[in-house]
Amino acid sequence: MEDSQSKIYDELRAALQFYQALGVEALPVLLQTVPDRPREGSGKAELLAQLREEIGDCKRCKLSEGRKNIVFGEGDGGALLMFIGEGPGREEDIQGRPFVGDAGLLLTKLIEKMSVAEKNLTRADVYIANVVKCRPPMNRDPEEDEIASCRGFIERQIEIIRPEIIVTLGRIALQTLLKRPELRITAARGNFFEYRGIPVMPTFHPAYLLRNPKDKWLTWSDAQKVMERLGGHD
Repeated sequence: MEDSQSKIYDELRAALQFYQALGVEALPVLLQTVPDRPREGSGKAELLAQLREEIGDCKRCKLSEGRKNIVFGEGDGGALLMFIGEGPGREEDIQGRPFVGDAGLLLTKLIEKMSVAEKNLTRADVYIANVVKCRPPMNRDPEEDEIASCRGFIERQIEIIRPEIIVTLGRIALQTLLKRPELRITAARGNFFEYRGIPVMPTFHPAYLLRNPKDKWLTWSDAQKVMERLGGHD
């Protein structure tokens, strides 16, 4: 066995010396590499970026007149869970990100308290967006023409992400998404509805919970139903 290995080494040494004499500094060896497996949401992220480019410096409704930034949305393009609010507030308008003010901090705490498949969620694991992408003046409710100008974008975001469940935050997001103006959040919350085959769980907007902290347990109850549907754990 040793004689056989010694012979192989001698042949390799001779071959290397031969190539070195020819001036070859490295052997033309092709190392095959396995490409990284793309994340499930990587292609969706590109589609979302294209949609953001399509929106551009939007002037489609009067909300553009007073905004500082368009708040497109953020999160994982391959998210199982998507949260939809009504519109940006003051801090969101300044930073260009959804739910970053006091209400956003409360939403972040809710997300981090949730778990799916024994894994605690973070904001980066979900996708967060609003029905309208620009702040209504003085945080008033978005008007019908403003919603009509913007609703196609939230619908496209949902179409691209195709989450397992959507959580609507507050009355306007619920009524807009389902096109059911008669729905009231106090009666609808805690019950699953459906949007184009996707289960929808309505719950209170975090801003409401800041004013009515006694109802936080109701939103947590809604979140538990979402986790159960996703196969998560309390």
